[in-house]
Amino acid sequence: MVTANLRLGRLVRPTLNRHLLLALGAAVVLVAISAQIGAYDDYNLTAVAIFAVAAAGLTLLTGLNGQLSLGHGALMAVGAYTASLLLKDHQLPVIVVLLLAVLTTGIVGIVFGYAAARLRGPYLAGATLTLAVALPQLATRYKSIFGGDAGLSVPPSAPPAWLGADFPPERWLAWIALAAAVVTMVLLANLLHSSVGRSFIAVRDNEVAAALAGIDVARTQVLAFVISASCAGLAGALFGYWSGVTAPAGFGLGLSLQLVTAIVIGGLGSLAGAVWGSIVLVFVPTLTSGMASSLNVPSSVANNLPLAIYGAILVIAMLAAPHGIQGALTRLLALARTRWGHSSASGKKGVMDWDDPAPNP
Repeated sequence: MVTANLRLGRLVRPTLNRHLLLALGAAVVLVAISAQIGAYDDYNLTAVAIFAVAAAGLTLLTGLNGQLSLGHGALMAVGAYTASLLLKDHQLPVIVVLLLAVLTTGIVGIVFGYAAARLRGPYLAGATLTLAVALPQLATRYKSIFGGDAGLSVPPSAPPAWLGADFPPERWLAWIALAAAVVTMVLLANLLHSSVGRSFIAVRDNEVAAALAGIDVARTQVLAFVISASCAGLAGALFGYWSGVTAPAGFGLGLSLQLVTAIVIGGLGSLAGAVWGSIVLVFVPTLTSGMASSLNVPSSVANNLPLAIYGAILVIAMLAAPHGIQGALTRLLALARTRWGHSSASGKKGVMDWDDPAPNP
């Protein structure tokens, strides 16, 4: 049976084809859901997809490579401003805008990644914190280019004619964001199951051992930062389309901290956890706002109550699931499999298991 299990493990090992099938199934389900909901729900679905892209990149960097970044909100700003500047005087296809935003942010990631590769622990966190605080201020400093505090407007992407004249633009944007999220997840999932992904994890676990094994630690860290920054740039460009304007106020330190919160709550080091964390990031504030408005309390209390409820929910979630939502689900699934296996084994006492190899004569 051990040999059979090993063979089965090789057959079900995650591959590109398997990830593509899973992504295709997820895309079909999400598109079907989007077709049945209203504009407001499409708006929230778009937000989940955008934050999932950014959180997935941050998961790769922090959870799988061990580099703590507090500046991914600023990297999203690079992608958003790239999209805004490209659309300022030109009408470009969405795919072109998104790819150029990814390229631009990736270049910024190379520059900052080389500096970050020389830093560790709190020094790296402090450097990325500086990035989060300083980079959005460039828009205020160079008003003629970036529009100052008012920012730059981002024209919406019109749905193609073959979808019909009455096709909701919110649904079209949701489809674009979902497609970007699915493609990002497929690429990152296959990357993490390759030799590059194993190098990321090896460097995270022990840099000295990784170097002795022949891994270029600095190059691996820079590569992780570039890939993570590219994901943030893609999310930033989508964020510009989603909000309709790119302004410094939308990319402050709070956005970076929200992304860190998302990957911790969802499950650090898991791409699925990035999705769960994004769902929490989008829908929990909406639910807390509804709870606060339903209570008959003074306005001064009602204005701060959503934030208090949101914080309490996050604290409770971290205490109840210290390994994140995905970690809790994984443990529950493992527990269920263990109990099911014990019950199956007890029911098979005295019955020959035809999967067992024949005994030697």
